Amino acid sequence: MAEVGKFEPEQDIEKKIEETRQKFNNEYVQGQESDKYDSRDVDRLQKDDALVEAYLTWRLYSVDDALKMIDDSFLWRKEFGLNDLTESSIPKWMFETGAVFLHGYDKEGNKLFWFKAKLHTKDAKTSMDKKKYVAFWLERYAKREPGMPLTVVFDMADSGISNIDMDFVKYVINCFKVYYPKFLSKMIIVDMPWILNAAWKIVRTWLGPEAISKLKFASKNEIQTFIGHEYLPPHMGGTDPFRYSYPPLPDDDFQTPVCENGPIVSEDDNESKDFESDSKELESSFSSEVAIKPKKVYFSEESLSSLKLDDNDKGDSRSKGARKPLTTFKATLLHVSPAEELSFGSKESDRKCLIILGNVSKNQVAFKVRTTAPEKYRVKPSNSCCEPGASVDIVVSLHGGYQASLQDRFLVMAAEMEQNAGAGSQELAHFWKDVPKTKIMEHRLRCHILESTKPILTCGSDSPIEGGANGHPDLHTTLMRVMVCNARLEQKLDQYLWVQQVLIGLVLVVMMFTFLCLYNLPGTS
Repeated sequence: MAEVGKFEPEQDIEKKIEETRQKFNNEYVQGQESDKYDSRDVDRLQKDDALVEAYLTWRLYSVDDALKMIDDSFLWRKEFGLNDLTESSIPKWMFETGAVFLHGYDKEGNKLFWFKAKLHTKDAKTSMDKKKYVAFWLERYAKREPGMPLTVVFDMADSGISNIDMDFVKYVINCFKVYYPKFLSKMIIVDMPWILNAAWKIVRTWLGPEAISKLKFASKNEIQTFIGHEYLPPHMGGTDPFRYSYPPLPDDDFQTPVCENGPIVSEDDNESKDFESDSKELESSFSSEVAIKPKKVYFSEESLSSLKLDDNDKGDSRSKGARKPLTTFKATLLHVSPAEELSFGSKESDRKCLIILGNVSKNQVAFKVRTTAPEKYRVKPSNSCCEPGASVDIVVSLHGGYQASLQDRFLVMAAEMEQNAGAGSQELAHFWKDVPKTKIMEHRLRCHILESTKPILTCGSDSPIEGGANGHPDLHTTLMRVMVCNARLEQKLDQYLWVQQVLIGLVLVVMMFTFLCLYNLPGTS
């Protein structure tokens, strides 16, 4: 797991991507058995530039090293049947144990992948099922949030020798080292018993020297350096009320609208408020019904981001001042702009973003937007439909004094409706009740925090303390940078003190030698 060793110009990356594809076809595909790899993986490699670039980046842009990694990864995917691995493929008892699951985020906004060591015991008979169990979670996350890294947390509380399965641990490491490039943010070992120190020294050698920096050992008191208390269980000093249970699978906590001064509104109740007044609508964190009808704009499929909106449209007053998206995710039903993230800052002009949905199907498409932090955001409209060839502007704005965080997520859900289907709130409520989950398109958006460029502190010419575009960096970032600066000063001070002590010692030796010479004491010459 290597980091990028040097900057690669965009044109060079494109050449290496094409070279990788050609070499893979010539050296690994042609002349081999037709069923060596899953054809879906090979097809994705030919179409997905981001996938090829991930392998190249993980191997410092060495095409040959990347090809070996792709080969190992594809063989593993074929052996485990990753493209067809479903919840029903895994024994139910494994989900019920709660030994492995996804939940919460670290302070950098990376999803947490939990391993409860005390719930694992070595058993050769179930080894393959356990490996498929881990692969299921990784593949599930990779499809839902492509390109976003994970933070692995090994909770070692109350574990012992009987809970350590070195073959299983090595497999987990290989998942990130070979099978899922650029997937690992960090691996945190929490509250490790001293008796297991020798085992984890072996694990360090498996990671390789380039990935040692990703391995973190933390006590209960130190874990909050990486993960906020809101996503830590009580036995780690956290306040997270989450308790694993199955079924169903624990998923992202996307919620329905919440009133500004009231309880969470159920989805059915929320969607049935068709005749609410404008004043009452403004008191909700989300609009439960379309405030403005979708405007019809015909466009080419090449780029939704270049859509020209009518300045005289009534909806423009609502989207005025919202940050316009620059990228587009193209799906079969909708084009979603932006493709990956909404950017918020602390300035008033940075507290509102725009999501543009464009219908590229032949029928109406119903959509709704949910979020993991409903108390923070207003989303208007949050539940409506879009005509064929039309686009809809969705305004996402921070509410009150709330600030966006890297842990916040948005979920855009969409499904194709039948012709002449009603678009009122009652019809939409019934539609979402009846539509099969397999027919629902989901696209996730994460939050990006805008930082200022104005320096707020200085610590010499190489000070790392700088702000963001608004001059107000978040408190955690500022404190971390101050701590780095302080550590540097302490290091330099220790060096000066050491030199001073050496000089004083030398002076004392010289003085003693001089004294002995002057008085010609016995034992001197």
